[in-house]
Amino acid sequence: MMKNRETKFYLVESEAMPDILLRVLEAKELLETKQCKTVAEAALQVGLSRSAFYKYRDAVSPFYDATSRRMMTFHILLKNRTGALSAVLGIFSSFGANILTINQSIPVSGRAVVTITAETHDLTVELDRLLDAVLANPEVINIDVIAG
Repeated sequence: MMKNRETKFYLVESEAMPDILLRVLEAKELLETKQCKTVAEAALQVGLSRSAFYKYRDAVSPFYDATSRRMMTFHILLKNRTGALSAVLGIFSSFGANILTINQSIPVSGRAVVTITAETHDLTVELDRLLDAVLANPEVINIDVIAG
């Protein structure tokens, strides 16, 4: 489906969407997450014809609300030691944070800067407790929230 200046977009609650469009979204997710390898397989799994999938695939997309996902970016100064970053990632994971990106600088003077962006809407603890747990790691020199 070709988009032009006259194309209009609408934000619609899923409960109000026709079932066929919801199935197309499910099939697209199965393909994106590699749970299905082919359109035929994804369409069959969600109870949709391939022709319906192809008809609507470019016309419907999920809406991701950045506020509901609650993405936060953390700036962490680590000692340059084996396993330091892995331990920090383990803390994030154990408290329900979903890591989206990791950027680490080359260590200088035995220290490395790491920037981590994570979804935090499923945190099992308050943010302060997560920060305290990361900072309690002996390999962590400092942690700051820089966005979110």
